[in-house]
Amino acid sequence: MLSAVTAPALTRTRRVHPAWWVAAVTFVALVGAAAFRAVPGVLIDPLREEFGWSVSTISAAVAVNMALYGLTAPFAAALMERFGVRRVVIGALLLTACGSGLTVFMTASWQLVLLWGFLVGLGTGSMALSLVATVTGRWFVARRGLVSGVLTAGGATGQLVFLPLVAWADATAGWRAASLGTTAAALAVVPFVAWLLRDRPRDLGVAPYGGTPADDVDPVRAGAARTALQALTHAARTRPFWLLAGGFLICGMSTNGLVQPHFIPAAHDHGMPVTTAAGLLAVVGIFDIAGTVLSGWLTDRVDPRLLLLAYYGLRGLSLFLLPPLFGPELHVSMVAFIVFYGLDWVATVPPTLALCREHFGARAPVVFGWVFASHQVGAAIAAYGGGVIRDVTGSYDLAWFLAGALCVAAAAMSVSIRRNRPDAPAGDDPGLPPSPTQAAAGSSHG
Repeated sequence: MLSAVTAPALTRTRRVHPAWWVAAVTFVALVGAAAFRAVPGVLIDPLREEFGWSVSTISAAVAVNMALYGLTAPFAAALMERFGVRRVVIGALLLTACGSGLTVFMTASWQLVLLWGFLVGLGTGSMALSLVATVTGRWFVARRGLVSGVLTAGGATGQLVFLPLVAWADATAGWRAASLGTTAAALAVVPFVAWLLRDRPRDLGVAPYGGTPADDVDPVRAGAARTALQALTHAARTRPFWLLAGGFLICGMSTNGLVQPHFIPAAHDHGMPVTTAAGLLAVVGIFDIAGTVLSGWLTDRVDPRLLLLAYYGLRGLSLFLLPPLFGPELHVSMVAFIVFYGLDWVATVPPTLALCREHFGARAPVVFGWVFASHQVGAAIAAYGGGVIRDVTGSYDLAWFLAGALCVAAAAMSVSIRRNRPDAPAGDDPGLPPSPTQAAAGSSHG
């Protein structure tokens, strides 16, 4: 009798919760989509040589990509609520592959803006960090900070670890081979998404990891655009939203916008080989995994405002120290900068997402989509502005110094965000009406 009772219990204990499989395939999807985002930084110089385009012209296409990458996020989160995560992710991967593959036929700069900017921006933006917020919010109650850190690392690291491969493909077979390779990477992920990714725990008859069936809330069936805009309207009435969005705007300027596309050209300006500079950014990607996972772990234990204060403040200091480190030879000081920047690259995401959940409750994925949109708007400004500064002054030094000063401002903004009262439900901010789910819960208990 005892064995009959304990055997099933042991089986349930050893069984891997489906949430971990969903997180795993989400990680792979984010890495696959990120492959193309490794291309622009490596191919700025090859495109200049072949077409004669200026750095500003190429940077404009990168800026459009980054802006759409962010502005699509809140609508993508709403589309996931309306049509399901799996459909949106598969469509996004196909759109990204289309935009990447068609670049091999371009002959004019407007085509670069259309393909790199619009198609790939829309495709990658339809996953981005809104996918992280949606998956962690639906599938996890326990370990949310850790999982958000791991998934964020997947997207950010994928953009960087592909850099040596893209640089090698460009050096051996040309930039068109590099673009086709990244197309293949995005397409390779589609079957895994179709097979393993599910929209909600209830689809597999389970509760969210660490939670109960009550934590698997009903999907919002309103129009995607209306849902996204309503979330923005409500969140914009609160001070925490603007502080989070302002800090994340600067985060985007100092990572995806400036370092990712312009570090390699800046290093090349000082005589460093492109393959070496690409390798350094790949190292950023490797350490980004450790830094973001650690940040997720810390977010479950430490005041997220203090984490953001440290992340932004130290990042600003490192950017002030960067310009003298460039040179034809690779020195220990540059390696130290790369290791630190890797640890800090997107470590800001788990604490920012935690603060969004704290202040906006069930709307957090869509609100975070808007916060992430500000991140990418900042990235777009820095991507284009960095190119303009390089064309006008002949150097990137001013861009590094400006980004460092802004990071110090982001640190001050982050630490000034107030915490929600411990006894207040998430989303109980002044001027923020309860979500439909919260309202229904309130009426059922009234």
